[in-house]
Amino acid sequence: MIVSCSYKTDIPAFYGRWFLNRLKAGYCRTVNPYGGQTYRVDLTKPAVEGFVFWTKNLGPFLDGLGAVSEAGFPFIVQYSVTGLPTALERSVPDWRVAVDHMKAVRDRWGPRAVVWRYDPVAVTDATPPAWHRETFARLAGALRGVSDEAVLSFLQPYRKTARNLAAAGIGWRDPEAGEKRALLADLAGIAAGEGMALTLCTQPDLAGVAGVGAARCVDAARLSEVAGRVLAAREKGNRPGCLCAESRDIGEYDTCPHGCVYCYAVADRATAQRRFAAHDPEGEFLFPRPIR
Repeated sequence: MIVSCSYKTDIPAFYGRWFLNRLKAGYCRTVNPYGGQTYRVDLTKPAVEGFVFWTKNLGPFLDGLGAVSEAGFPFIVQYSVTGLPTALERSVPDWRVAVDHMKAVRDRWGPRAVVWRYDPVAVTDATPPAWHRETFARLAGALRGVSDEAVLSFLQPYRKTARNLAAAGIGWRDPEAGEKRALLADLAGIAAGEGMALTLCTQPDLAGVAGVGAARCVDAARLSEVAGRVLAAREKGNRPGCLCAESRDIGEYDTCPHGCVYCYAVADRATAQRRFAAHDPEGEFLFPRPIR
């Protein structure tokens, strides 16, 4: 089993001590976000083949990665670095700091252990397509030789996303497919020039742009290379077009206090802040829950 940590919240930034405590205990508990049932997730080495960590700030967990590695678990870091204005990303580190974090992972575990996510591509009044071309080129240049893949996706116009952007007074739009394809083609050329493959996360309607592949964010082949052995994992995406390997996510929605206005995983920031405040690093769950 591959364990995802987590596309629902930023465990490395905010819950690293909890994760290491649960790794030592050999299990954690999670909650089904739809039915409310609770589950025990085995985190012992016989059960877990490796981890995928998703983050916007790896700094608090850099030492934690060492502990994971020393325990014998391979891992991949999916690191979101966008350079977006603070109006959209309120508390993430400066992109230069994030690049240094990624270099630290590369230096110790190699470029296959860290993947750059330029995600989401948010087309707003302050960040039109030209802004993304310029910013992506600057970041890609800084990350040359650090990561061999850049994953991106365009902002999805979910109802909660539109509501939160409107509440923040941010004007935005969902570009037509042709405009997205033109931007993708340009970014693919920039990525290739910096030695990276550009992949698109779960947006099959935009497939077919030259130089753009389909992302596998939970990538069993990449994790196998990091591990130095073949990890068996069948493809089992979370939504149409997702090519990820089967995994178990141990995060929970509405628990990330970063405050990114576009976030899909946080419907209400006040709830996320309240749950983070209630978090117990010694607990079985990310925040106190009755076991059902």
